[in-house]
Amino acid sequence: MAFGDGPLIVQSDKTVLLEIDHNDAQQARAALAPFAELERAPEHVHTYRITELALWNARAAGHDAEQLVDVLERYSRFPVPQSLLIDLAETMSRYGRVRLLQHPAHGLVLESQEPAILAELQRHKKIKPMLGAQIDAETIVVHPSERGRLKQELVKVHWPAEDLAGYVDGEAHPIALSQAEEQWELRDYQQMAAESFWEGGSGVVVLPCGAGKTMVGAAAMAKAQATTLILVTNTVAGRQWRDELLRRTTLTEDEIGEYSGEKKEIRPVTIATYQVVTRKTKGEYRALELFDSRDWGLIVYDEVHLLPAPVFRMTSDLQSRRRLGLTATLVREDGHESDVFSLIGPKRYDAPWKDLEAQGYIATAECVEVRTTMTESERMLYATAESKDRYRIAACADTKMRSIATLLKRHEGEQVLIIGAYIDQLEEIAGRLGVPVIEGKTSNKQREELFQQFREGSLRTLVVSKVANFSIDLPEASVAIQVSGTFGSRQEEAQRLGRLLRPKAKANQAHFYSIVSRDSIDAEYAAHRQRFLAEQGYAYRIVDADDLNSNLPR
Repeated sequence: MAFGDGPLIVQSDKTVLLEIDHNDAQQARAALAPFAELERAPEHVHTYRITELALWNARAAGHDAEQLVDVLERYSRFPVPQSLLIDLAETMSRYGRVRLLQHPAHGLVLESQEPAILAELQRHKKIKPMLGAQIDAETIVVHPSERGRLKQELVKVHWPAEDLAGYVDGEAHPIALSQAEEQWELRDYQQMAAESFWEGGSGVVVLPCGAGKTMVGAAAMAKAQATTLILVTNTVAGRQWRDELLRRTTLTEDEIGEYSGEKKEIRPVTIATYQVVTRKTKGEYRALELFDSRDWGLIVYDEVHLLPAPVFRMTSDLQSRRRLGLTATLVREDGHESDVFSLIGPKRYDAPWKDLEAQGYIATAECVEVRTTMTESERMLYATAESKDRYRIAACADTKMRSIATLLKRHEGEQVLIIGAYIDQLEEIAGRLGVPVIEGKTSNKQREELFQQFREGSLRTLVVSKVANFSIDLPEASVAIQVSGTFGSRQEEAQRLGRLLRPKAKANQAHFYSIVSRDSIDAEYAAHRQRFLAEQGYAYRIVDADDLNSNLPR
C-alpha cells in the first residue's frame, strides 16, 4: 500500500489516528491491537497511543520491532516519523536485556550482558537492597524472596526483566481433560492459549467473556498435573468453576475444595474467593495460610483485571509457582496494569472479540446507547447538586423507566438482564416490573436459585447489581439493559456486554442497551465506558428515547 492510501495517521507523540470508515480500518485495528491502546473513540477517527507496557507485552508475546514497524508503515497515510520508529525499536529492546535466572551455585541471579545496566541498577536506592553479592561483571545474586518486588521495580526504571528462573513443579496431582460426561474438545484458540501460557511459564490469557476461559484454565491444569489454587471473584463464580471442572476433567468432588466465607476446605484443587483471601483478622491476612497450606504447582487468577492490591503483595512471594491470569480485558481502572505484567506475567495470548464472533464462537452483539431527557425537576436537582451527587442523580433519573418498558416490550419472550450500580434504583425497577433483584446482600443460595430459573427460562427478566458483572454463566441471556454503572469504568462495560456473548442455542444475536441521561455527567461517563469495546470493534448506535420504536430494527 503506497503512502496516501492508508487508514492510519502516525504521529511523533506516539498517538495513532485511525479513520474507521476506511476500507482497511478493521485490518489496521487488528494489527494495532498487540502494541497500542485505544484512548478516544468518537464517530469517525479513533485515537490510539503506543505505550511502553504495550510494547513490552508485544515483545513478550513474540512480536519484534520489525513487525510493528511494518504494521505502521503498511497502513499509514503519511510517512511515519523516523523518531517514533527509533523510539519504538529502542523501547522494545529494553525488554529482556536484564534476565532473572537460576545459577547452579548461587541460586537466583540477575544477569545482563551489559555491565553498565547492572551498575545503574545497583545504584538505585529501591533496587540495591534486593541485590546480593556481584558474582562477575554480568551477574548479581538476588535474594529469592525479592523476585516479585524486584520485577516491579525494574519495570518502574524501564528495564523490564525476562524471568527465566523457572518454577517448582509443586505437589503432583493427576488431572486430565475428560469426555466422560459429554463429547467436546478444546477449540483451536483455547488450545493455543493454553500452550502459549505453558511455554511462557506464567502470564495472562485475554479472551472475551463467553469464549471459554475456564477451559483454558482446565487445559493448563492438565499440563501442570499438579495441585492448583484457583482465585475467583465470588462464591457463585467459584461454584461454576467447580461444576465445569467436574464436567470437563477427571477431577472428582472430593478433590475440589471451596475456600470461601461459607467453607474452608483445602484440597488438591482449591477454589478461593478474593474477598476471603484479603479479609483481615486482628490486622493480619489470615488466609495467607491458604497459600502455604500446600505445595501448589499452579495458581489461576480468574478476572485478573480485578486483582485486589493485597493479592498483588501475596503474589510477589509466589514467583516460583506457575501463575495463569485469565481476563476479558487487561484494562484496570486503578492503573496497576504494570503490576499484572510484573507479578502475574506478560500477556501470552489475546484473541480479538470480533474474530471469535465471525467464527461463531461468541454471539453477535448490537450495542445501542439510548439517550433520555431528564424532567425539569430532575434537571434542576442535578444543576443545584454537589458535584459528588450529580452522577447518581443523572444515572437514576426516573425518565429511564419508560425506555426500559419499551425495550422489554420489544424483546418480549427473550431473556433480559437489567443491570445497574445503585441498589435503590434497581429495587425500584424490580418492584415496578414485579421481577426479582440480585444484589450484594442476596444469599448465595438465593442467587444460585434465581440464576438457575433464568437459565431454564422460567424467569425471563432479572434485575442485577454489579455482583453479576463477573464470571456468571447465563448462556441464554440475549438482552442487557444497563441503567447505571461504576462511573466511567471501561472494564465493567466489557464485562457487562460479556454476559450476553455466550453462544445461543437459537439465534446467535445479542442486544446491549445503555440508557443514558443526556446533558449530564452520565453521558460523559458513558462515552468513557465504551472505549474498550470500541477498540474491539463494537460501534454504539445512539438513539433518542422517543425514537426507540422507529430507529431499532426488529
